[in-house]
Amino acid sequence: MATEEHGGGLSFHPMDQFIVKPLFGNGEVHWYTPTNATLWLALTVLAIIALLVVGTRGRAIVPSRVQSTGELMYGMVHKMLEDITGKDGLKYFPYVMTLFCFILFANGLALLPKSFSTTSHIAVTAVLAIAVFLGVTILGFVKNGTHFLGLFWVKSAPLALRPVLAVIELISYFVRPVSHSIRLAGNIMAGHAVMKVFAAFAAVLAIAPLSVLAIVAVYALEVMVVVIQAYVFTILTCVYLKDALHPGH
Repeated sequence: MATEEHGGGLSFHPMDQFIVKPLFGNGEVHWYTPTNATLWLALTVLAIIALLVVGTRGRAIVPSRVQSTGELMYGMVHKMLEDITGKDGLKYFPYVMTLFCFILFANGLALLPKSFSTTSHIAVTAVLAIAVFLGVTILGFVKNGTHFLGLFWVKSAPLALRPVLAVIELISYFVRPVSHSIRLAGNIMAGHAVMKVFAAFAAVLAIAPLSVLAIVAVYALEVMVVVIQAYVFTILTCVYLKDALHPGH
């Protein structure tokens, strides 16, 4: 919230909304302390269960809105995975679907009033990205052995350039979890920070109408970002999975 400084200006802290705080009391945060992040991570899991388990348990021929939403998400992720990785990748559908649902619901719940944005924290997105990175790397070696290293050897390039390109490809490969996690956290954090800035200026009567319009516009944009970032994270996971299953392609 904006507050007036002694000099007549405004002082607000748009990044305060990302502070992890204990749910009970005001003590220090330890690894075992229930926090606002813990609460909203739990609510994300419960929301997914409500949609995909409770909402679809009837399996009606004429589906309800909740069942239709669940089936739409299921079909979209299933087709995405099959189109990118082929039939071989469908056995990993549960993991990819879980990733998509978690990011989508975590992003969406963060748009509720008084909520906490868990995916704006690199600690959350990095865990997701590192899990994908380690998973596809281990899978690549298990499925292909040393042939997995062919992913870094560009056979179509001139022989003299292949060692240089191999170094570039290797660096690019290890940068994947960094870009994978920062892209999600950065986009979510930026959107929420911008909304907080405009909300702070809504207290100034002279520009309040413009501030409200700006909040509505940014909020509408954030609704799209919620879906787009979940989609981007998932489709990149599918691409990395394809590289592990078919390194020579």
